Amino acid sequence: IGISVFPPSSACIGRYILNMQITSCGHTYQRCLGDFYVLFNPWCADDPVFMDNQAHREEYVLNEHGILYEGVHKHITSRPWHFGQFEDGILDICLKILDMGASYHHGSDRDHCWRNDPVHVSMVVNHMISSHTTSSIMKIPENNDYLKGTKPFSWNGSVPILQQWYNGRCRPVRYGYCVSLASVMCTVMRCLGIPSRVVTNFCFPCSTENPLGVNEIFDCTGKNLCGKDKLWRYHCWNESWMARRDLNQCCGDWQSLDPTPLETGRGLACSGPTWVRSIREGELDLDYDGQHMFSRVNSNYVGWLSQNNAKKTKFFCDIWPCGQHLITKSIGSEQFEDITGAYKYELGSVKNKEAYYRAYRRIHPGYCNASNCHIERELSSLKNPFLSDSGVNMRLKMANCPMYGEDVQLHWLLENLRNENKSLTFNLSAQIITYSGCPMDQFWKDSVNVTLGPREVKKIPLCISYSQYGPYLCDHNIMKVVAVSDPECGEVLMVSRDIVINRPPVIVKLLSQPRLKVPCTAEISFCNPLQEDMKNCVLTLEGCGLFKEPMTIDLGTLASNQQARTIVEFTPYRLGSHRLLANLGCHKF
Repeated sequence: IGISVFPPSSACIGRYILNMQITSCGHTYQRCLGDFYVLFNPWCADDPVFMDNQAHREEYVLNEHGILYEGVHKHITSRPWHFGQFEDGILDICLKILDMGASYHHGSDRDHCWRNDPVHVSMVVNHMISSHTTSSIMKIPENNDYLKGTKPFSWNGSVPILQQWYNGRCRPVRYGYCVSLASVMCTVMRCLGIPSRVVTNFCFPCSTENPLGVNEIFDCTGKNLCGKDKLWRYHCWNESWMARRDLNQCCGDWQSLDPTPLETGRGLACSGPTWVRSIREGELDLDYDGQHMFSRVNSNYVGWLSQNNAKKTKFFCDIWPCGQHLITKSIGSEQFEDITGAYKYELGSVKNKEAYYRAYRRIHPGYCNASNCHIERELSSLKNPFLSDSGVNMRLKMANCPMYGEDVQLHWLLENLRNENKSLTFNLSAQIITYSGCPMDQFWKDSVNVTLGPREVKKIPLCISYSQYGPYLCDHNIMKVVAVSDPECGEVLMVSRDIVINRPPVIVKLLSQPRLKVPCTAEISFCNPLQEDMKNCVLTLEGCGLFKEPMTIDLGTLASNQQARTIVEFTPYRLGSHRLLANLGCHKF
């Protein structure tokens, strides 16, 4: 007897048991024929996650390899990531996540009725990543202290994280940050059949008071002071594709889901799903957390100079607007795709202003009947004056692309826009900044007198040696260089530049052609570029279909300019396209 089971598109996802009942001669027998899984189906036109483009399905559902983007908006770095949604046991772990988060928004899970709705499934997964009180998948370190767990930046893929959570009786894995949280969520959603991708937003505001404004405060030396607001250098979240029945959508579209708990006015919480198009249009009352998602790509930056911890003044500066660069991995390519236009219209365009006014009235009820001109005047009064208004243009331009161990070379370009001499005294400084905008040690200060003739353009070279920044860099490979004019000279001018220090590469070379269930060897090489020993060097290898679990190799101490080579052997256990990832950690990073 051949038996076919055809689950309707409205079926709840999960594991099913197929039983057979036989009645013969007045006796009834039960026989279990086996179990099977029902998932969302982006190939089915009746499914709410239907995606009609095969190339898109291959990228956002079937691809186990991803590229994640970090750094700063002027220096974007990338790193590979193994999603591993088809690894053994991952589907059962994903269903366990739904079981553990079943009470979220629903009170109980007696009938499982919500499991056929990708909106509610995504909300449960989003909540379980890092917002559940006791059983969340990952924990974020407090105050950048992760001595009692794994460094957040050292993970290469989602599989070890999910396995550690499952095998550890569903206790949070220590530690993660926005990149790993969004990537783990992407793995879970793809495993359940929901097309998903990871998005990076550069210049991400995190404000506790003004939803549409973020403040940064500096002292007279150019040091960034720790205030209530933070300007994250980058932040990652997840996008998932689905048709929203709650919004009467007949076709699928991207929905934004942010699993990182952030301040939302109701305490720390994750956000979404929020229809990406509603963010662009400023229709904040349509959706979950629309206000918070809109503010994260449309906030205004305001810079202040603090004098003697009492008086604060706005300085002249040219700033990069928040949320002006959102990217994700391109389809079938390792390059990034700019998707800023999906979240907001072109800056300064009529549609952009209309959406902003619409959202402003929703966020600030006191302005619900205000005219556009009234709102524009209010916004103009909050912004910093442009550098050109002071008669001087400035910018800091990189002269090299520094790696660990190399000096940082910059050109400070100044232009006098007036027909008269300008004499200014500038304070220069450099400071370590975490990716989440927390100011760390200020390790370099200087003072320079600059005289500019009428319409003169001047280029001043700046150099920050490795011996100056090296002892302070640690895991945070971002520094901020600032030049601010002395307030006693009159108008305060400021220019700044975020600089990423690249980590030295780890080179992977295959020594034999990989074949299924046949041992294969690879050579991993690395050179210590520093003028000092690198201590506690640990090499971590990972690869979906290549290693059942990550391989760790203790390299000990590497002397200055020492070349380290190691041969590893592995046996591919699954057909498909595989990638071997190698990550090196030491006392420096």
